[in-house]
Amino acid sequence: MSAPIKPGDACPSLTLSMSDETSMRIPASNGRGIVLFFYPKDNTPGCTTESKAFSALLGDFQEKGYDVVGISRDSIASHRKFIEKQDLRIPLASDEDGSVCEAFGVWVEKKMYGKTFMGIERSTFLVDPEGIVTDVWRKVRVKGHAEAVLERLNA
Repeated sequence: MSAPIKPGDACPSLTLSMSDETSMRIPASNGRGIVLFFYPKDNTPGCTTESKAFSALLGDFQEKGYDVVGISRDSIASHRKFIEKQDLRIPLASDEDGSVCEAFGVWVEKKMYGKTFMGIERSTFLVDPEGIVTDVWRKVRVKGHAEAVLERLNA
């Protein structure tokens, strides 16, 4: 298991499998920053709320020079259905093998209803245009989170 990424670390160099069946390299080499938000599961209440919030603010992030990508271990097909059903404007990356979650240290032991299991810790990473992680949010509370990330860029 990888050590959790913290502000000041270089973003892991990875290729993401995108919902439009393309691939995307991170960190980007296009002079733009990126917001990577990891979420547990497509079409669940918290993940839907978070994805819709980032979608609603996408234009604001893009004006600041940042792209936004949601990442979960759901399949490309699941992501496409999620985007269509919820009318999302953000791209989603599929991490079916868990390698991206491992690289960012978000695949963690969780507890719910007395059961212990492995899952994605809802987390967000702000990566500047030079590929450096500038901010990390872990154990994210969905309400107001997308706004808080944008606020950090406005600061």
